[in-house]
Amino acid sequence: MILAQLIDAQSAHNQINSGLAGASTLIACAFTLSTFDRWLRRRQPHELAWTVAMALFAVGSGALWWAESAGWNLMAFRIFFLAGAVLNVSWLALGTMYLLVGLRAGNIARNWLVWLSGFATGVVLIAPTKSQIVSTEFPAGREIFGVAPRILAAVGSGVPAMFIIVGALWSAWRVTRKQNPATAKSITRTVTSPKRLAGGNVLIAVGTVVLSASGTLAGRLGQDRAFAITLLCGVSILFSGFLVASNSTLNASSATKRLHPKLLQVINP
Repeated sequence: MILAQLIDAQSAHNQINSGLAGASTLIACAFTLSTFDRWLRRRQPHELAWTVAMALFAVGSGALWWAESAGWNLMAFRIFFLAGAVLNVSWLALGTMYLLVGLRAGNIARNWLVWLSGFATGVVLIAPTKSQIVSTEFPAGREIFGVAPRILAAVGSGVPAMFIIVGALWSAWRVTRKQNPATAKSITRTVTSPKRLAGGNVLIAVGTVVLSASGTLAGRLGQDRAFAITLLCGVSILFSGFLVASNSTLNASSATKRLHPKLLQVINP
């Protein structure tokens, strides 16, 4: 009787986690399609970087969905670790670099990031494991992998996340002061609603903070539930920030036709 109750409780636990991960995957896919559509129409490099980042979010949350539905295995964990802990935030930060620093610096960073992404993919996919994965338990990177994959995860997530948060908040502050938030004066975009753009940047910063908070939640809710919750909340907030900010700007081709000459020229997210 007790064993049956435990099995039922574990099944319900996995179903909830699977549902959360599935919702995260669908939102990430919608986000990916939105940014990809904008890139096809405008060919802005930051939108392509965001498309890659959100595709990686979708892959990472999809791996979590798979594992919570069918049980954890080594391949599911490698994909989840690579896409969800090593690569995605770096590509998201690349979009911020294009917006704040400019095309030349962004292209240099992109070239390095392509090489580093390939290197990280090889390391994570062939890294030896220290212990076996239990299908019903969320694997911990420190228990499964050695030093190299964990260093890649720490550097690939921590530094870019800080860059995104600081950059988004700094941009929001500059926009509210009717100043160009980019470091390069040549980077300008036509903004129809500075306050809405600032709010979108704040949402992007908050979404990044939420995605970075899984370690704290893991201690309170259990690691699988923590990652499922933070993925769903973080991706949802990021998507909301993208939609809010995107509706605050016009591209260069339509700006001269539709906007009043006195509208503020600032960077668009």
